[in-house]
Amino acid sequence: MKKRSNSRGTPTDGDGEQQERANSGGDQSTTSTKYISGAASAPATPIKRNDNGKRRKEEIAQTFVIVNERPVDDISLDFFYKPHTITLLAVSVLAVMYFAFVRNEANIDDNLWSGLLCIVFFFLIISVIAFPNGPFTRPHPAVWRILFGCSVLYLLMLQFLMFQNYSTIRSIFYWLDPKLKNFHIDMEKEYGVNCSDISWERVKGHLDVFAWGHFLGWAFKAILIRHMGILWAISVMWEITEITFAHLLPNFIECWWDALILDVIICNGLGIWVGLKICQILEMREYKWASIKDISTTTGKIKRAMLQFTPESWSAIRWLDPKSTAMRFAAVIQLVIFWQVTELNTFFLKHIFEMPPDHFIVIGRLIFIGLFVAPSVRQYYVYVTDTRCKRVGTQCWVYGAIMVSEAILCIKNGKELFERTQAINIVLWLTVQVLISVSFVYVAVWWQQRQLKKVSTIPALSKKQGDSAQNSPSKGNLSPAKEKKLK
Repeated sequence: MKKRSNSRGTPTDGDGEQQERANSGGDQSTTSTKYISGAASAPATPIKRNDNGKRRKEEIAQTFVIVNERPVDDISLDFFYKPHTITLLAVSVLAVMYFAFVRNEANIDDNLWSGLLCIVFFFLIISVIAFPNGPFTRPHPAVWRILFGCSVLYLLMLQFLMFQNYSTIRSIFYWLDPKLKNFHIDMEKEYGVNCSDISWERVKGHLDVFAWGHFLGWAFKAILIRHMGILWAISVMWEITEITFAHLLPNFIECWWDALILDVIICNGLGIWVGLKICQILEMREYKWASIKDISTTTGKIKRAMLQFTPESWSAIRWLDPKSTAMRFAAVIQLVIFWQVTELNTFFLKHIFEMPPDHFIVIGRLIFIGLFVAPSVRQYYVYVTDTRCKRVGTQCWVYGAIMVSEAILCIKNGKELFERTQAINIVLWLTVQVLISVSFVYVAVWWQQRQLKKVSTIPALSKKQGDSAQNSPSKGNLSPAKEKKLK
């Protein structure tokens, strides 16, 4: 894998990860003391040199900058990475002026749509200019700035909806899509009926487009998290979550063979395997990027342009270490629980505001949440594993606010729904979530410790065998006198 150095010489790998250190708290700053003699009667004055402490602070600041706004190295096409703020301002103003004067203003709905789109347009332009890149730079940092701007807009929209009543929010959705008036949540497909019928036609009916989406979603999760133990913990706990909230969400009611075989083994298991296999292939790949200007053939230039949409490099993820601290252990458990809350928000939002699962608002939210999660998980990983990173990344912070805001919006507008449940059910669910998370994470740490012991014993055995071979009474290792005696 290609290694580079940032502007301060700190070694980094391709996707912005600093080299991991032991989890004992990193290098401790030491302070040296010198004494300068003054007058004969004056005592020696100690002068403390805080060079190491200053260097430590610089490393902490630099680590946050890399994970929050990673710079682009080895720029080959300068035009695409130079600021063009004046040109962007001129083009934006001219475009808005053209549409403001030319368009027909007779329809009030079209006017509202145009005004909202203009707000979004200028906000995303400001995002490109002012917002941080995040931990990724492919295909271009501007893409991740726009995505960060979209996440901020979504967070602001959630804050606005939080102060509206249920009927107002429904009216907004009806304005976006009048067809929602004809849909009720009772019209959703039921999965938990006639469970004794396990015919091929019945199973084929459950392998619909949502099953494929389920599989692709787990493959995407595997690419993001890259840890089999954590992935299986999320998978098992999600089935428990569905059982716990089945009395509130009817589409959580499933047949045993649907939940165990189709969901856990086929969709979840196969998705996790495919995702981790992709990660393994990307880890073994050698990343040597050539400038598109240095490629002579047209086919090569097109191929290089397409490869711009692939990762610049890939590094192995190590959430847990045999020497992991209690705080790192708790942070991984927190990640698992937060993932459950994010998944729950999807189903409660769809149920409370009565939307079909294939509606463009539901699908669009899933796509954007998936894109928001990618840099958020990366920033959270660096925050958890790198002791030099003292602040969580901006995208991760915004996503945390989105997750909590969605949960508050569901609780506020679903009071009648949540009144059906009991507090003891929620307490038991949280208890089971914590216990399973701790169990899976503990087993993962134990397994890594076991693997580390195996690796450490191999060189020791090899050395011992080599020493015994050298000291064995073979003819080639004996002195001439002893060889003659043996003869």
